[in-house]
Amino acid sequence: MSTFQAPKGTYDLIPPASATYLAVREALAAPLRRAGYGYVETPGFEHTELFARGVGESTDIVTKEMFTLTTKGGTELALRPEGTASVLRSALENSLHKLGNLPVKLWYSGSYYRYERPQKGRYRHFSQVGAEAIGAEDPALDAELIILAVDAYKSLGLRNFRLLLNSLGDKECRPAYRAALQDFLRALDLDDETRRRIEINPLRVLDDKRAEVQKQLTGAPLMRDHLCEACKAYHEQVRELLTAAGVAFEDDDKLVRGLDYYTRTTFEFVHDGLGSQSAVGGGGRYDGLSEMIGGPALPSVGWALGVDRTVLALEAEGVELELPAATQVYAVPLGEEARRTLFSLVTELRREGVAADFAFGGKGLKNAMKSANRSGARFALVAGERDLAGGVVQLKDLESGEQSPVALDAVVAELGRRLG
Repeated sequence: MSTFQAPKGTYDLIPPASATYLAVREALAAPLRRAGYGYVETPGFEHTELFARGVGESTDIVTKEMFTLTTKGGTELALRPEGTASVLRSALENSLHKLGNLPVKLWYSGSYYRYERPQKGRYRHFSQVGAEAIGAEDPALDAELIILAVDAYKSLGLRNFRLLLNSLGDKECRPAYRAALQDFLRALDLDDETRRRIEINPLRVLDDKRAEVQKQLTGAPLMRDHLCEACKAYHEQVRELLTAAGVAFEDDDKLVRGLDYYTRTTFEFVHDGLGSQSAVGGGGRYDGLSEMIGGPALPSVGWALGVDRTVLALEAEGVELELPAATQVYAVPLGEEARRTLFSLVTELRREGVAADFAFGGKGLKNAMKSANRSGARFALVAGERDLAGGVVQLKDLESGEQSPVALDAVVAELGRRLG
């Protein structure tokens, strides 16, 4: 055992469990690629100010949860706590919005970091697949992203997730709602930190998960009662498009998510099998974020889906993914000449797209066959001096136990036929 262990709140992804995580990432990304989203990858750390401006100085993410560091030159950096601000920064820096084809549609996958109390389903290091559509204000774009997420979840076999939907209005109608909400909240019995939040971003108080706070929020003003006509019409179009696509949703008037940049459409996917940490993904529209970080007006919408949370949801439903075999063929050489011959065969099989492995380390037949069975291989190739003298290798079906000689020059074709 090593002297060192993974830091608290983090984890290692190791086989065979890591294969499930890879399959989930692929399933979440596949609908995006089919819809014209291109892959983007950003640094694991950014200037702290990017998140302070974009995510919001009143959020728990910025005030309590960011991992920050100061370089030798005095620059303040932060490990990325979320993906949207980084992706938008990259799009602006690389002038993707000037190429004349809006919206810019991007997807990404990676690790993110937040300093919070570790618990099941909530880690200090976590993995997400995200998508952003930058530079267009269109309810069809909001609906598209939501539908792509729903299709991704369903492709994995998930069934017991729910979509919560809300509208947070825009710069025209939110100020009046903000004022009404502040008046209501100031009359409540709240702690000093929450009272400070009322003055910075009162909507965040609605997102407070503490029972003693939620109890007092009964009768709080609702955004839906303050939406302007344009926001009402926009939200209704999103709802109609989702309904037409067969996507079920629940209206949630208190859904604000945990980030300050959201406007209009806001949504969250929850799974009731995960307990208190029920969110598996979510997102929304962020029409003013580009200006917040120094860019031009670029109305945008996006989401992030948690890979870790999705894996937990699959486990809660008892869904087992059909994973590609890590090894289909395992080669067992008996003697030096067989090592050279079978190693060449394994290389050829791999180049033909067959997952093949080799008994390294000079294992005897018994131990090598144990390794073949542990690898999950369907077939074993076994060869000794007598086999090679006859120009054959033994092909053993590890499921049925049947074994038969196959000519050396026909091995690749025969395995291709048997593996389909």
